[in-house]
Amino acid sequence: MRRVSTITVAGVTTAALAFTLTACGESSTESGGGKSKGVGLAFDVGGRDDHSFNESAARGLDKAEKELKVNGKMMTAKNGETEAEREQRLSSLADAGYNPVIGVGFNYKNSIEKVAKDFPKTTFAVVDSVASGSNVASITFGEHEGSFLAGVAAALKSKTHKVGFIGGVQNALIQKFQAGFEQGVKYAKPDTDIRSEYLYTSNDKGFNDPASAKDKAKGMLDSDIDVIYSAAGLSGNGSMEAVAGKKGAWSIGVDSDQYQQPGLEKYKSSILTSVVKNVDVAVFDLIKSVQDGKPFTGEHQYLLKDNGVSLATSGGFIDDIKPQLDEAKKNIVDGKVKVKTSP
Repeated sequence: MRRVSTITVAGVTTAALAFTLTACGESSTESGGGKSKGVGLAFDVGGRDDHSFNESAARGLDKAEKELKVNGKMMTAKNGETEAEREQRLSSLADAGYNPVIGVGFNYKNSIEKVAKDFPKTTFAVVDSVASGSNVASITFGEHEGSFLAGVAAALKSKTHKVGFIGGVQNALIQKFQAGFEQGVKYAKPDTDIRSEYLYTSNDKGFNDPASAKDKAKGMLDSDIDVIYSAAGLSGNGSMEAVAGKKGAWSIGVDSDQYQQPGLEKYKSSILTSVVKNVDVAVFDLIKSVQDGKPFTGEHQYLLKDNGVSLATSGGFIDDIKPQLDEAKKNIVDGKVKVKTSP
């Protein structure tokens, strides 16, 4: 039975396909069926080391390996791959006996719907999209709500009263980030100018092209924008690099607390905050549900009211505006402010 719930957050491949494969713990080449071999995690482009979205999902598997004593296998998508390649990745994990099999990213929606029918005893999950199927869980987040708070912070910290948004790919999901951010900016400082741009209109390379994001950010900085929020996966690292090169400018991270990411340490002094999506919590919850014999199905939402999304405070750069941020959060949670999901 499909169900929709809001969860309170508590704290192999074939030779014919050139997939990137990383194994964690014990791997298996046995066919599906019988006892689960562990968890299959299929990343979107950028892989585990994107310091953002995929990295957050990986932390959920890391925790499950440690606390639930499960094994995991991680596989990564490549730029421009076909639907058939995504289906093959998921099928290879399920056929090897991994359960659950989790597609990290909205691109896995269609492939999970198709492959899940072939493995009815395996639980599948997709992050950032809603897929159908009696053995499918859909994990979604209130990224627009977290982005609203980022917009408030950007408006209050900008000295030029000009802020920017860079999206990796112009689709409905990333437009949720844009919409929330723009609304939050205007909520805090209505006279602030906002410039929103995208790296690509449809090519998923937008989440794996730091050079393009760096160029885009440089253009914004040259036009006197001093706070830039990037929702672009691995590409956002390029934006952060550009911002770090300009004194007095701030970047806003996404999905993970990017101030805390070792790979971004040289930019941390200019990372104002990050919109954190607790993908790690959601992945762990899903894995535990399967281990407990009560696998999630249907849509599971992680919203601001549950701390499913939040604004990172690492570095202390937004401590001075905490009262305004707390008020904005309360207004959203109480329903006084309804955050838009499209620009």
